[in-house]
Amino acid sequence: MEQQPSAVPEKAQQEGEIRARWAWVEPEVWTERMLATLETGIEGGKWFRLIDKVWSTRNLARALQKVIAKGGSAGIDNQSAQAVKEHQEQTIQKLEQELRAGQYRPKAVKRVWIPKPGSQEKRPLGVPTIKDRSVQGAVLQVIEPIFERDFAVQSYGFRPGKGCKDALRRVDELLRSGQHWVVDADLKSYFDTIPHAGLMERVGEKIADGKVLNLIEGMLRAGVMDSVKGWQATEQGSPQGAVISPLLSNIYLNGLDRKMARNGFEMVRYADDFVVLCPSQEEAQKALEQIKQWVDENGLKLHPTKTRVVDANQRGGFDFLGYHFERGRKWPREKSLDKLKDAIRRKTRRSSGRSMKAVCADLNPTLKGWYEYFQHSAPHVFTGIDGYVRGRLRSILRRQSKRKGRARGIDQHRWPNTYFSAVGLFSLEQARTAACRSS
Repeated sequence: MEQQPSAVPEKAQQEGEIRARWAWVEPEVWTERMLATLETGIEGGKWFRLIDKVWSTRNLARALQKVIAKGGSAGIDNQSAQAVKEHQEQTIQKLEQELRAGQYRPKAVKRVWIPKPGSQEKRPLGVPTIKDRSVQGAVLQVIEPIFERDFAVQSYGFRPGKGCKDALRRVDELLRSGQHWVVDADLKSYFDTIPHAGLMERVGEKIADGKVLNLIEGMLRAGVMDSVKGWQATEQGSPQGAVISPLLSNIYLNGLDRKMARNGFEMVRYADDFVVLCPSQEEAQKALEQIKQWVDENGLKLHPTKTRVVDANQRGGFDFLGYHFERGRKWPREKSLDKLKDAIRRKTRRSSGRSMKAVCADLNPTLKGWYEYFQHSAPHVFTGIDGYVRGRLRSILRRQSKRKGRARGIDQHRWPNTYFSAVGLFSLEQARTAACRSS
């Protein structure tokens, strides 16, 4: 008699389903039992004993592995990811001992200034040490699921399973449904101005472990080390570049998400960049007034010139996540095009001396990556960029053939478009045509 397979217990099925729903969480921290509690809701709404999860060897090791894999610059201690990698076990052991004994103190964050895309301005970026990034990652792995459970659906930035493209699709859906009056909002220096007291109050709504709360507050108040101004205290803000900052920024703005949803407004938010889409100008003005009220009450500021109400069906439109939306179409905003052209110029200098195949091979990853994000743009965009790229390449070929100056009309006959296809140049226009045929 053929043996029948034993039935899978219902409890095991439920546990498997729960783990599947939370596949992104760290199994070193979140057991099936904890996940079940997370889904049903913990008694009292607050989580108490969590610090032991933070300092567990496996959690710290996993957090350190992620930091090393990502690489990045060294902090104020000048220790690179590679240097720490060579002494991983000792680093983990020391961090665990310091956390257990309450002796861990995060170092100041190194402040560096990086250019804003398409602008002469620069914005500050905080670079914690590799060790501090690891501890932040360990805290993140413990507390992120607790807050992720209750985040609003219209928040797309720095969240598991969500991203820019999801936010853009939602904007497209709302515009097609007739909600073309848009509150285009801009929070002024958001990451640098988050009030610590208000932020910690929101974290404390779900976390009751005092040691974890003190650890997070210590990270916020570690100060910054500026190459010019030296050490400066951080009385507010959560530095961009810190591992835990994206989560903390979402925690603080979740109240705004909830308020907009509760009052019937369609908001789409990616970190501190958000728009509200409405069916009428009157509704958009109401939404803006409520945003202003919430922002004022919570110690933030709206940018006075960048925050406005616009009709997306009229000339002018609005920008969001790199795209420009206007009159039922979208294309890359001007700064996105400028950033791409800057990258192309760096890779197509006429004095490089490389073969055309080598230049194209170097260009292609940039062009493919850009197309992957902006492939839903109006068709004229791809024609223009392809022409710009080929013009740069023809100038290289003129230089190599001892001709002076930039590419001219006759050069299109010397080196036609088919020549660049033959040497392997990626064409945005051809990629779009192929995508349209397949769809």
